[in-house]
Amino acid sequence: MTTFSSTTSLPAPRKPLFGTVLVANRGEIACRVIRTLRALGIRSVAVYSAADADARHVREADVAVRIGPAAATESYLKIEAIIQACRDTGADAVHPGYGFLSENVDFARALEKAGITFIGPGVESLNVMGDKIRSKNHVTGYGVPVVPGIAEPGMTDTQLIEAAAGVGFPLLIKPSAGGGGKGMHVVDRPEDLEATLATARRVAASAFGDDTLFLERLVTTPRHIEVQVLADNHGNVIHLGERECSLQRRHQKVIEEAPSPLLETLPDGADIRARIGEAACQAARSVSYSGAGTVEFLVSDNAPDEFFFMEMNTRLQVEHPVTEMVTGVDLVEWQVRIAAGEELTLRQDDVVLTGHSVEARVYAEIPEKNFLPSIGRVVLLDEEPDAAAGRVRVDSALLEGLQISSSYDPMISKVIAWGGDRAEALDTLDRALAGYTALGIDTNVEYLRLLINDADVRAGRLDTGLIERKMPEFTFRHAGDFEVAAAAVFAAAMREPDSVDAGEGPWRRRDGWRLGAAAPRRISLGTPDGGVANVEVSGSLGRGTATVSVNGGPQRTASLGFAGRNQAEVTLDGEARRFSLAQVSTGPDHPGPDSPAPTDIFLGNDGWSCRLEVLSREARLARVLAAVEREEGAADPAVRSPMPGTVVSVSVSNGETVTAGQVLLSVEAMKMEHQLVAPLDGTVHISAGTGDLVKADQVLATIHPAEPSKAEDTIEEAVIAMGAAD
Repeated sequence: MTTFSSTTSLPAPRKPLFGTVLVANRGEIACRVIRTLRALGIRSVAVYSAADADARHVREADVAVRIGPAAATESYLKIEAIIQACRDTGADAVHPGYGFLSENVDFARALEKAGITFIGPGVESLNVMGDKIRSKNHVTGYGVPVVPGIAEPGMTDTQLIEAAAGVGFPLLIKPSAGGGGKGMHVVDRPEDLEATLATARRVAASAFGDDTLFLERLVTTPRHIEVQVLADNHGNVIHLGERECSLQRRHQKVIEEAPSPLLETLPDGADIRARIGEAACQAARSVSYSGAGTVEFLVSDNAPDEFFFMEMNTRLQVEHPVTEMVTGVDLVEWQVRIAAGEELTLRQDDVVLTGHSVEARVYAEIPEKNFLPSIGRVVLLDEEPDAAAGRVRVDSALLEGLQISSSYDPMISKVIAWGGDRAEALDTLDRALAGYTALGIDTNVEYLRLLINDADVRAGRLDTGLIERKMPEFTFRHAGDFEVAAAAVFAAAMREPDSVDAGEGPWRRRDGWRLGAAAPRRISLGTPDGGVANVEVSGSLGRGTATVSVNGGPQRTASLGFAGRNQAEVTLDGEARRFSLAQVSTGPDHPGPDSPAPTDIFLGNDGWSCRLEVLSREARLARVLAAVEREEGAADPAVRSPMPGTVVSVSVSNGETVTAGQVLLSVEAMKMEHQLVAPLDGTVHISAGTGDLVKADQVLATIHPAEPSKAEDTIEEAVIAMGAAD
């Protein structure tokens, strides 16, 4: 993995830095902070929940302390547990990372009371800027422009509905506490406001412990531009340029870059940069800010010389690496030094932006399914960037064998690229993503490549609604005949004996050996869409080539060659493709070619991946029967949970008549709320209640249609069809 270190010369400290720093976070940010602490010679302490016992940040720290069960409220958000871990390990400072307690004023006060340094701003800054309503009202007194809206503490839903007409539609509901886009909702029509407020309050209360909401005018074609600031305890405040973070989905950033392509292309871009940078510094000065912070602005694409304060994040940002790449300043190092009392040696004139940097956030999610978060175990990992040294950086928390938990945010890593200009940076990022391999889990890497190669993105025509508009245009890759054949060839090769003369002869082998021509291997593969692909593999791959037929199609000549760790080149009729491949047993062994051991085959290339199941006869029959239980194209009457989570609301009652698309219940998982809707008209039967913990694919409701569907195929026909496939 390529790691990043500052190229800016920092002075030797005038006094010793901290002896031990506890990192009150998890995931890639905990690993990133630990690396800088190690470089500074500071002992690091990791904290972890029961779900993170095998996590990477636990392994990389000098000391690790378990602080509670998987639930964040009982571990990473439990202030007393963090304080006790500091006492137990002798930590004299805490780095909060981002999220969790990073902007929690009660946490900062508790550390102060315990005599432990908070590597972040003071209580005043957290108190003012940690509340979006308070911060907006505060900065207006210091000449910082804000978005029109209504921002008063303690407003009820009724008061917000009454005030909405004055704000105007479309409008944006925002939670006063927290960040990361959680709880933010766009409302286009007055009649949708009441129900959306209820959802927003529920999400805000769950994520931040505070359901206070406010309303803002929705700025059309907005660009999200933020400014990185650094401030010490000696009165020095500077900014390190801006970042463009307009590519978002559900108000969650996906691609970030520095500098902003908007300001880079405008004739007066340098003047706007100076003005927006000074506004950010003024916001920081207004609260005597200390450390690294980010001031976020909305900039209208139609009037780029106007910008509006949204909020100040009083912590490190997820996207801080792009600023580090173009300035050469290690922000975590400066956070530590400032907290230790050092004075900034950088002045505003020393800050120079060199080249361009772009960051892509890698999520465990399924973009095709409305970015549904995903869980799983990493069975094969290769994050080594295939690019020039120093031009690609990967900040990651992944390890082979790591189980992705549903208890936390689905972001798993970040890939950051640098180039002499924006086009070069995007090209470098594209190559790095093409070489990024994480098999065993669903990721958005393929989607990231589609996004950064979109014509509007390449041209720098960005706004926060672009992803929503572009999503229907993107075509996602699915496992076709080549991929199915590749998986079957790989599975067949893994089951071939090394030699029939290995001491026992053929007679005691249970591999289908017989006199005459070798029997073809019949392999049934379960596809991600629930279907079945039947493949025949004839011949011996170990002795050269074989022939392959998919679903009774033409015979194709196949060969398999291995090239490096878990890399295989599969050739079909002269066409060669290289895949990353892994085979994972999912059950007890069943010897013999027609009763394969339950196995998953994972394969991927160019940022795409999928899982294909090697099916036993029983599993194949179950899939076939499932396909014929309802008419082709009919909706499944069962409403299932997309992943493990908690039912947070039920909107209907047993026996109620519902229509297709009506919201039935909501499940919260991976810090997101997912609304489950009726797939068809009918009478609903609810099988889960508010507060229930549910499993992935668990049936939570069933719709009984008024007119039951009549499948043309019968169970007997399905069994006959399966027998014919054998």
